[in-house]
This record gives sequence, structure tokens and C-alpha cells, in this order.
Amino acid sequence: MTQTPYGVGPTATLPTLEAGPQQTSPLPTAYPAPAYPPPQPTMPPATTPPPAPSHPDRPRGTRRIAELATVAVLAAGLASGGTYAVSRTSATTASGTTTTQSQNANPAPAANPVAPVIQANGSTPDWAATAKAVSPSVVAIKVSSAQAEGEGSGVILDKAGHVITNNHVATGAGSNATITVTLDDGRTYAATIAGTDPSTDLAVLTLTSPPSDLVPISIGDSDALTVGQQVMAVGNPLGLAGTVTTGIVSALNRPVTTGSDSTSRTSSDPVVTNAIQTSAAINPGNSGGALVTANGQLVGINSAIASLGSSGGQSGSIGIGFAIPVKEAKAIADQLIATGSAKHAYLGVSSADGTVADGTAQRAAALLKTVASGTPAAAAGLRTGDAVVAIDGKRVDSSLSLVAAIRERQVGDTVTVTVIRDGQRQDISMALAARPGA
Repeated sequence: MTQTPYGVGPTATLPTLEAGPQQTSPLPTAYPAPAYPPPQPTMPPATTPPPAPSHPDRPRGTRRIAELATVAVLAAGLASGGTYAVSRTSATTASGTTTTQSQNANPAPAANPVAPVIQANGSTPDWAATAKAVSPSVVAIKVSSAQAEGEGSGVILDKAGHVITNNHVATGAGSNATITVTLDDGRTYAATIAGTDPSTDLAVLTLTSPPSDLVPISIGDSDALTVGQQVMAVGNPLGLAGTVTTGIVSALNRPVTTGSDSTSRTSSDPVVTNAIQTSAAINPGNSGGALVTANGQLVGINSAIASLGSSGGQSGSIGIGFAIPVKEAKAIADQLIATGSAKHAYLGVSSADGTVADGTAQRAAALLKTVASGTPAAAAGLRTGDAVVAIDGKRVDSSLSLVAAIRERQVGDTVTVTVIRDGQRQDISMALAARPGA
């Protein structure tokens, strides 16, 4: 299906990424779930005060943090999970059989590995207990400068005051912006940027003089997620801090791309994510917030939403949101904390969408157009004309899905690439190297 950018006529195409230069082709894309309000120009005071808006808590102007595009033509009646807000000061455990675990013990330096909630009944989770346990680990972020301002969400990673969020939140107000982070209990701290990675739309902030009672999030296993599993999104949508919404994992390994713009990203590459798709409502301001399991463990960083794509204004949830898997997010965050930047794995090929005979059937695949010398692909024996149909047993059915599959891996990872060559399947093992210039 041909996708068109929101409010823009031409079909979106993918520039060169980890898999190398590619043939242009229509791509599924998504809206980043932007900070709220979006960055706005600071206007000089008028000689006559303007009339008060009908909604005084909402800004009068809006501007997107990034150019966005629709991922599909969707039915307006598509249902999302049940949506509700939980008071952060009054949430209580509804069932005596659901327990929360203390997080006061010293956690591992990078994260708290202990699941904070033990659900008595996995099929009917006590979401109030989950919200109570997770909310102290999710923060509201405000960025402001002379040019723009906006709000988003973040997740506390450790006692040292590192907070993971989206790059388009951290950099949304431009350079030299003032950043503040408000904890669940209302305390606000100044913050600085520890590092950003525009290619994955991730960033890490560092609180200035963090308090000793920070509650790091419990890190879960995004690889263990299953389609249909219940999840909760926690964040700061529309400036409403402490909001939680519930839904299910609608799909896994969903290749999603979002474009870049001059305000929120310094790279011309679009973000490409092998995303978790969820029906939990994600709205502007949820960017950088947590997607957690019923046990309160982080499995994704909420980052983008799909839209029906009419012109003008920001889009809200239609039941299709996307999160960066925590396995990828945590690996990038560790690099940003250590060095301020991140390295990315690559194959060293160019590819295009195509089909290939697979026995008596036809199968969509990523067709290799070139294999550059001196690259991991060349060293492993990949050839021009190979049809890539899987990475580590997970289906690859387009050039974009090949890029997304490699993007979520780390430098040094060994992967098995399944190709169809001359009508025969072959599994080729290779070690991924760092992308030049990364």
C-alpha cells in the first residue's frame, strides 16, 4: 500500500541505512508520539493582550516535532485497550492476593531487575497495583528555549539519575534548551543531556543533584513478549502526568520508520524500529514513557503513533501505537551513559522489495542488489541476487524489515541470515561490525 507523509504529497522513501543503499519504494511510516505541546516559537508580547483561550491549560499553537506519515488506511472504529487515569497518590492494591515488592534494596547500577508486582491472576491483572509500582519510575520532562518548548515523558534507569527518553523529546526545543524533570511525587530537578542517538530516537538525561530515593524501573525481557499479552503505557500525555492506559501487544517485530526534521534530530536518516505494536492508548506527550507488563517490568519505550493522516493539527490515539523494545533501548542507553554516543551494526548491502519462489509458493523478501566488499555481508558470503527471508528465524519480507532487523542488533552480535539462492534455502552466519562513521 502506498503511504504518503502527513500533510505532504510525495511517497516516502527510505535513504541509506545499516543495510546499505536501497532502491526507493513506498514505506510504512508512523508519527512519532511528539512531546506536548510541540515546540512553539516564542512570540514578543502584543500591545493588546489576546483573549483568553477556551482551554487555558492547552497552548494555542501547535507545531510538529517531526515530519510524519501514515502507516495504513485504518478503520475509525479500531478499538484500543481500556484507558483510564490512576491518581498517583491514591492508587491502592485492589486484591489482597496481588503483592508489590520493595524496591528500596540497592539495585544493579544500570537498572532494577526485580519485578515489582506479582500478579495473582495473569488473565485479569490488578492494574492498580501495577500503576502504583511503576509510576514512581516514570517522569514528566519539560524542555524550553527562546525558540520553542514542549513536554514529554521519561523512565528512571538508575540511582545515579539517568533517565531514558526519546531524542525528539530531549532535543525538541533546539540547542541550549533548559530541561526539567518532574518526579511522580511532584519534585522537579534540572537535567542535562548525557547523550543522544537520532538513528533510534533515543536519548538519556542526567538529573542535576538527583535525590537518594529515586526508584529505577525494573527491566523486563522484550524478547519474551507474545502477541495478545496485556501491557500498560505510563507517561505524560497532553501534559497529564501520571496517566496510565492499558491494552495488548498487537504485533511484534513491526518495521516502522519515522522521518527526521531539523528541530528534533541532527541526522538526515529516518528512525527505523523493529517495534512493539500496542493497542494501549499513546498520545502526544507519551513519547519516552514506559510500556510495562502486568508485573511492572519495562518492555518498551513509547515513541510513535499511527494516524489516519488528515491534514492539520496533532493526531491522537487510534489504537495503534509503537514502542522501541527495551532490549534495544537499554543497549543504546548504556552506550549513551558511557560515551555520549552509540555505535550501530550493519551488513553492508543494498536491497529492494521483491518476491522469490519458495518451493511451490511465492514469498516476499529483501532482494540484495549489491554487496559491498570489506563488509560483514561480503565476509560471510552473501551475494547479489540473494533473497533474504529471515534473520535469526524471524521473517524478513521487505527491505525495510531487513534494516529494522539489523538496527535492533548490537555491534559484535552473531546473526543467522536465511537466504533463498538458486531456489534453495541457506542459513549463513555472520558477525556484525560497526557501521563506518557511526
